[in-house]
Amino acid sequence: MTQSHRARKRFGQNFLRDQNVIRAIVAAAQLEPDDKVVEIGPGHGALTHILAPAVKQMHLMEIDRDLAAAWDASTHAGVVVYTGDALQLKWEEFLCDPPYKLVANLPYNISSQILFKVIEHRELFSALVLMFQKEVAQRLRAQAGTKNYGILTVLCQLWFDVESVISVAPQAFTPQPKVDSEVLRFTRLEQARAQVDDSRLFIRVVKAAFAQRRKTLRNTLQSQGFDATAVDAAAAQTDIDLKRRGETLDLAEFAALSNALNQLGYST
Repeated sequence: MTQSHRARKRFGQNFLRDQNVIRAIVAAAQLEPDDKVVEIGPGHGALTHILAPAVKQMHLMEIDRDLAAAWDASTHAGVVVYTGDALQLKWEEFLCDPPYKLVANLPYNISSQILFKVIEHRELFSALVLMFQKEVAQRLRAQAGTKNYGILTVLCQLWFDVESVISVAPQAFTPQPKVDSEVLRFTRLEQARAQVDDSRLFIRVVKAAFAQRRKTLRNTLQSQGFDATAVDAAAAQTDIDLKRRGETLDLAEFAALSNALNQLGYST
């Protein structure tokens, strides 16, 4: 892969170059010869050139047509390239032999959206090793009741173990971003941390609870379309005080609330 390709700002390209960080990411992926790996935004291939020879299959999603064409011409065996926006590509159509490991230096401008899509397609992946802007990484590892606790915190911690791999300085990239980064490893749990009867309804409840963080749980749920009578009944059933704010609910409480609403006839 040529290094002459210049980073394109519209694609959020910051090419990883620090060998210590690269080694840490590869080690965290815990690769086996029969593994199938997905990488979003391979760029110049700092990770790809190490990952591809070590695994059975390497699936690359690249929005930059010039880079995608270069990877199509790659001599790495087992490499398949999908040209397009990873947020728009239909993963289930080509990732049809799970489980996969997702390993990527994600563009900052789409990292949260990618994670939402991973959660939607969580059955495809056994593990993820992903680079995030540090403040996003902190949110993903936050505890209930803290300012960093949010939608993705709850969703990730329901279905994954989340652990820090390495902190990354701007100097690890070309061009250098203006923020620090952090690599996280996500290991999918065999069973969710809490029993959830309808995962889509659970996600809807969590998103509604954080939609207006300063409002009480009752007000924000109602503002997001939940019927007041049903909300009151679900709260009574679960002994959750609707005067609380959404950010104070832990994983088990969100699961209990969504299950109660489901039993009252709410669905997606």
